[in-house]
Amino acid sequence: MFHRIMLSVAVIFVLATVAPSAELRNSVVKIHSSQRPPDFLRPWTKTPARKTSGSGVIIDGRRILTNAHVVQYSSRLLVQGYQSTQRIPARVIAFAPDIDLALLELEENSFFDERPALSLAEGIPKLKETVNVYGYPIGGDQLSITEGIVSRIEFAPYFDLTSGLRIQIDAALNPGNSGGPAITDGKIVGLVFSGIPSAENIGYLIPSEEIRLFLADIQDGQYDGKYKFFDEMQTVRNPALRKRLQLPEETGGVLIRKPFREEDNYPLKQWDVITRIGDVDLDPEGNVQVNDNLRLSFQYLIPQFEKNGNVPLTIFRDGKELKLDFPLLIEPQWLIRPLKGTYPRHFIFGPIVFSVGTQDLIRAVGPRGAALFSRLRNPLLSRRFDQLDGDEEELVVTGARMFPHPIHEGYDSQTFSVVTHINDKKIKSLAHMVKLIREAQGEFITFKLAGDYETLVFPREEMFEITEAILEDEGIRYQFSKDLEAAWNGAESSTNSGQ
Repeated sequence: MFHRIMLSVAVIFVLATVAPSAELRNSVVKIHSSQRPPDFLRPWTKTPARKTSGSGVIIDGRRILTNAHVVQYSSRLLVQGYQSTQRIPARVIAFAPDIDLALLELEENSFFDERPALSLAEGIPKLKETVNVYGYPIGGDQLSITEGIVSRIEFAPYFDLTSGLRIQIDAALNPGNSGGPAITDGKIVGLVFSGIPSAENIGYLIPSEEIRLFLADIQDGQYDGKYKFFDEMQTVRNPALRKRLQLPEETGGVLIRKPFREEDNYPLKQWDVITRIGDVDLDPEGNVQVNDNLRLSFQYLIPQFEKNGNVPLTIFRDGKELKLDFPLLIEPQWLIRPLKGTYPRHFIFGPIVFSVGTQDLIRAVGPRGAALFSRLRNPLLSRRFDQLDGDEEELVVTGARMFPHPIHEGYDSQTFSVVTHINDKKIKSLAHMVKLIREAQGEFITFKLAGDYETLVFPREEMFEITEAILEDEGIRYQFSKDLEAAWNGAESSTNSGQ
């Protein structure tokens, strides 16, 4: 009798420990994606479709949480459950490329009937806390579970000047793990979003705090983004600097080296020191105490204190302490903007392809391209974070090469050069450039390029005449993106001429 009781207790114990693990497995999915990212060398088309896969996790509301990069530029998305061969069509319902998060919904809600949603963990995990990472990395079809510890927590850059809390773990992560959950005590501590291929067992999680902010943001049906500072700052640790600022010995903060705006009504000025956010003091590195063993950038506290786009600050200016409600921004009007999941626009005239300078193009050219830009004084680098000033709406760039034709004999290819003028008229945007080309007069048409690039002069009428033949020879269907149709045709209407 005693042995039977002990056996029953043992069975109950085993079921209690195994059942949660089985439920966790059912909550993690594999995501199959057919992606067609932009082709910056051929902006009139997209790259060939490539099949990739990632991971995701079921959360409340019969939704699937994953990374933005897992689903970005996908022409088709399919979700496959644990121990299932069925692939269910899915669609993106929320997309945040700056923090690398996305939400999916499925065409068949019955998929969730036996697959429970997982909850988000509260707060920030502790250093050395054990996490289990669930996902579908390359190298096999079955669910993979790896274990690691939290080795670092910091407030760090993500994408396009957006920063957030980031967790570093030492669990083994590989391509395909992206979007999979890291779990402790049955709850999501974070979502896998990247690793370092050249380093051993270093991976990064988007923590549950950032996921909560994302989910709160999209409650109105759209993703707006995170409020943030854009002023240039530095620490106040140097003794001479502190004396110059008249900072009391016990006062910490960050120095405003360059205000984001120079207007008189902008609240922050050069030499101001932000000493407090809300009621929390900054240390001389600009950090705040979050818990006993963790200090983070004061900007980590923005969501806690932000109200209607403002955050309370205490600043030290000219030896005096001042309090102000500082207006934050989500996304300023940049001259060079990110694509955020859209495709580059284009216009073809003669042998030249024109497009628009974007943050994605700058990232795509990589370090070697950036070195070339720097050597040739290409403003794609020097003006990367300029704001709109009223005279320009965007930077127009040439393509990676000119199409073969005798008309450009003697000219270099002018790869991704920035076009500033047509016949001495300054260009404001790609649409404005198209209009200037259409309205150009005279024997020649001249393109002036910024930096150490050649000036291009062509016979105007011949450029118009050869365009159609070049498009046909290159197998290009559309001369320009659809949004440029009105600029090219003027008041005239036409059939669909863009992608």
